[in-house]
Amino acid sequence: YGIELTEDQFFQWYLCESRGAWHLVDAQADAAQHARWRQERNAIHLQLLADAESLLTPGIAPLLASLHGRVEMGIVTSATRATFDAIHGKHDLLPYFRFVLTAETYEKSKPHPEPYLLGLERLGLPAEACVVVEDSPRGLDAARAAGLRCIILRNDLSRRHPFEGAYRVVDSTDELRFEIETLLKTP
Repeated sequence: YGIELTEDQFFQWYLCESRGAWHLVDAQADAAQHARWRQERNAIHLQLLADAESLLTPGIAPLLASLHGRVEMGIVTSATRATFDAIHGKHDLLPYFRFVLTAETYEKSKPHPEPYLLGLERLGLPAEACVVVEDSPRGLDAARAAGLRCIILRNDLSRRHPFEGAYRVVDSTDELRFEIETLLKTP
């Protein structure tokens, strides 16, 4: 639509502030046109996900396999169910998780604590008995607001962000494994 969106803008608006870039085209369209554009964007997004080889973080499958049966795990995502299914339909990781909460499951998205509070309810555990693994500032904010420890697994997009207030910040699944195993050994 004639407006360039940089990675830094995407990171700030979507992953920090939990808002889109639609304000950039407000002057170009009314609400009905915005709705059509969102529909087009969603279709393109789902097609890109369908065409992608794999979106898994390197090393995540063996880590989940090693934790399965030792800890209860759930997925709390801000993604829609359609997006989640497009990403996770290509591998067999879901049996490791007790539940999946997508954007349709709750009213207030991250950085609000509601998604994680619902996750705690599903697990039947207090916040102090759990740890969250996140990759975004809004996810960290949601976890902290719910009283959860949060380990940040940085990625290429978030590599420069400081993630102040995180329990730990790691750059690989090997580092993540170490932190989780350390927590599991702590009485």
